[in-house]
Amino acid sequence: MITLALSKGRIFEETLPLLRSAGIEVLEDPEKSRKLILATNQADVRVLVVRATDVPTYVQYGGADLGITGKDMLLEHGSDGLYQPLDLQIAKCRISVAVRADFDYASAVRQGSRLKVATKYVAIAREFFATKGVHVDLIKLYGSMELAPLVGLADAIVDLVSTGNTLKANHLVEVEHIMDISSRLVVNQAALKLKQVPIRRIIDAFAKAIDDCHSGSMDCGSSPQ
Repeated sequence: MITLALSKGRIFEETLPLLRSAGIEVLEDPEKSRKLILATNQADVRVLVVRATDVPTYVQYGGADLGITGKDMLLEHGSDGLYQPLDLQIAKCRISVAVRADFDYASAVRQGSRLKVATKYVAIAREFFATKGVHVDLIKLYGSMELAPLVGLADAIVDLVSTGNTLKANHLVEVEHIMDISSRLVVNQAALKLKQVPIRRIIDAFAKAIDDCHSGSMDCGSSPQ
């Protein structure tokens, strides 16, 4: 049995064409089913539906053989013991610093002010500001990040940005681009040795689908950035 860990939402949807390229069809929609283990048309392949933050953990400790997760999750929560054979080039977005439109971020940074920064990406934010020599107080939040500057909880936020529409709707602006993010295929190293043939088949099918997508011979679909 091959077990693949996925999170609901954009990553799940953008993974489906890759799975089809490997001859795998998920038989239920996780948005409509309450099941956390989904069958596929392949009797020896199943999908686990887990939180995005938990995908690396499930794969690292053998709860799943493979998983698909964002680069942000691997950087924030660690990737020890994980083989990362492919950047799948799906669920693309970016991590950025954003502030209220009326906040003079450039002046605050230049003058050496101590910034209050709200984020769920504490490790990424800490490293970014440290390399800039900017002193920050990091405030860990798990959602609704855009509220923090609006109510005076923070001067800035570090968060994922896709279209930027949520920032605009809350009168926030991007002031620094930290890094581009896409999703990676991660594999449990022990599983790769024990189940080498079926796992390699999936890796190779994904790699070919990515190449076909780039060459234009496969309709990969896209989400707005």
